[in-house]
Amino acid sequence: MEVTFNNRPQIILFGDSITQRSFGAGGWGASMVNRYARKCRAWLSSYMNCYDTSPNPPLLVTVFFGANDAALPDRGSRAQHVPLVEYKENLRKIVAHLKEANVKHIILITPPPVDIKGRQAYARATYGEKAEELPERTNEAAGQYAQACETVAQETGVSDGLHFTPEGNMETFEQLEQLLDDPNLTPSLNWEVMPWCYPEYSAIDTENPASSLGALDN
Repeated sequence: MEVTFNNRPQIILFGDSITQRSFGAGGWGASMVNRYARKCRAWLSSYMNCYDTSPNPPLLVTVFFGANDAALPDRGSRAQHVPLVEYKENLRKIVAHLKEANVKHIILITPPPVDIKGRQAYARATYGEKAEELPERTNEAAGQYAQACETVAQETGVSDGLHFTPEGNMETFEQLEQLLDDPNLTPSLNWEVMPWCYPEYSAIDTENPASSLGALDN
């Protein structure tokens, strides 16, 4: 099938504020958009019903949760805490929903380690004297949720791979690239072999541009 403006593949990045901020300058989400420019539609999704009835389900969905779920239940971010068992079950439900929607490729991204000193400095700068002395997140807890994410990925047969520094964003994108360039993926997610949904400038008939861009009306 010819790739046109309206039927070009969709890539959805589904997650919390880490995914949201990834669309900023230097973010891994922005790098994904750049990677698939003119070949796919890539966007942030904060809900799961945007493609339930779509005739063209997403080619790829990344699922990136756990950083907030791993907040300690007896500290300042307790409202964000989700028990480990519930977190795993939620991931299973998300994966099951995506598979039911015929999403071709699913990648679960494990929650990242925590910069404890950075979090404490942020709390002091934000809340002043009201800031708690003890961190509301720990790497021990984050590690448990990361392991749970890996377990669900293994159970469900999908890939697995707090707010990032530029280096963290680049590391995340590079890890994703390794998965996306896997030659065994069908359909392929290697941007170099994916068809363009817009013609190259050199292929446009300058005397009759509409004849070259007619696919945009399909």
